[in-house]
Amino acid sequence: LELFFAFLTTFCVSTPAGAAGADICTVTGPAVIDFTGRFSPVTDLCVYSMLSDSSMGFEVFATFRERRRRDVSFLDGVTLKLQDPAVQFHLQQGGRVQMNDAQLNLSSSGQMLHGVWISKDTTGVMANVTISNHTIYLFFDGSTAQIHIEKPVWSSADGLCVNASSISTQRLNLYSSSSCQTQYNDFPDTSINCSLITDHCNILKESPFSSCNADIDPAPYINACSNTLCKYPSVDGLWCHFLWAYARACTLTTSPAAFCQDKVCSDHEFCGEKISGGTGCLCRAVFAYDYKQSNTLSEPTVCRKNSGSVTLIGCLLEERGVDYSVLHLNDRSCRGEMDQENHMVTFSFDSSNSCGTEIMNNGSQIIYKNAIKYQNSSDIITRQDQFYMDFSCLHTQPETKIVAFNIKDSSVVVIVKSGEWNYTVAMKAYTDPGLTHALEPTTGVVLNQKIWVELTTTGLDANVIAVETDSCWATSRDSPSSQPRYDLIKNGCADPGDQTVQVEGNGEGTSNRFSFNMFQFTGSAGDVYLHCKLQLCVKQGNSCTPDCSGGAKRRRRSTRSGRPAVISLAWTQ
Repeated sequence: LELFFAFLTTFCVSTPAGAAGADICTVTGPAVIDFTGRFSPVTDLCVYSMLSDSSMGFEVFATFRERRRRDVSFLDGVTLKLQDPAVQFHLQQGGRVQMNDAQLNLSSSGQMLHGVWISKDTTGVMANVTISNHTIYLFFDGSTAQIHIEKPVWSSADGLCVNASSISTQRLNLYSSSSCQTQYNDFPDTSINCSLITDHCNILKESPFSSCNADIDPAPYINACSNTLCKYPSVDGLWCHFLWAYARACTLTTSPAAFCQDKVCSDHEFCGEKISGGTGCLCRAVFAYDYKQSNTLSEPTVCRKNSGSVTLIGCLLEERGVDYSVLHLNDRSCRGEMDQENHMVTFSFDSSNSCGTEIMNNGSQIIYKNAIKYQNSSDIITRQDQFYMDFSCLHTQPETKIVAFNIKDSSVVVIVKSGEWNYTVAMKAYTDPGLTHALEPTTGVVLNQKIWVELTTTGLDANVIAVETDSCWATSRDSPSSQPRYDLIKNGCADPGDQTVQVEGNGEGTSNRFSFNMFQFTGSAGDVYLHCKLQLCVKQGNSCTPDCSGGAKRRRRSTRSGRPAVISLAWTQ
């Protein structure tokens, strides 16, 4: 068979190693070829018993899952289960092996565990166990499993390897998901030429394969090959898998590397060929279906106060040949972080690192906008797509509330909830410019006494929002719209009609203050109600700071909230 292996090396990259025996059962893709050469495909995503004997206390079962299409099943893992002792060996993708829940570190030298000799090399994982004078050999390389026994199958043995036609009776509901029998009907792949595929599969009847035909009937392997590839694209080395499976049943020679042997993918992925060449973890069809239907590569954007993040699906990026490591936000230093277990890639920003986030206001919402991109315009050519994906966080514009209090209460604090925003607003009066002596219920206020009033907020991002005192005025009654009215602050500036008024820090941050000399209304009972209208705005340079330079007072252009707030303070004489 020297020419035979030369053919495989040339056309299939590598050749399989294995073992031959009196009876051989092969499982590759959806195909099961039993000990007698019967072929039957598995058409769902369940777990099936391959070989078992309850009297001997063992069972080998196989797990089937989807890859690029939902309506074609693939062998995904094999388990050897022993009853005495109660132990299970799980042969998984990427050459991983677990004994119960413990990961095994295997090598080609092998080790004996609970009567099972198990080893791993570049071709795959091998396990063998002898029970009641029957030695069972098991091989799995991530795509193909083969079970062979040195003696003809015994009468008490059961499973698909004994009778591939007994699909319905060998399904193991205990290990299968409740929805595993769902039948999918994806659109046929019109690019597949079934006649050409059949010709390719029939190569197993030709030289150099024909030298093995007398020992191993190629018909079930040809049927398995054409049955699968007439529905599923010939990618990920799939055509070669059927040739390898046949070759392994024929000979024990050479020891090449198996396809994707050391590539570990997450539960929603399988190892396959990338568009850009090489192998990678691609999305399973059921997992990817909704994303592809909605033409998206990501989960919905997660927005919190002053932060946002978006998670890209790593296996969808692999399918499109996008290298996540070259992607960045508006700020090139802000890159995505990949979760090494599920291969999701997350991009995020917050108030400590805005990553070039643009902050805008449309009158009713504050919008944080960024983009994930790869646009290397300095290169003459590129083989990467010019990737660009916007994402935004929209928060309801924060707003204060109308609140009133009497000097007998000294001060007031109000908790405000508005969309994603949670903050407090407070107003307090003092008798000194250092704001250390607050007016108390017992404090006497006399005419022409200087009073300082501070307006503060907490819980707002000072990098984004500024508080501007738009106007302050006094009335003799508690209603802000009552008459008579006396203005202290207009358009954010001290009213020129009262030279005692001074305004400090207006529009610069989340608090400001002003002062004036105490007065009373002529002919009134002595009650004075002070009202201030506050405006929240998105900071853009100094745009929230009123222009109070000489002459007519002008307001600088700013991005302001849609609804102001009025806070009132009362003195009773």
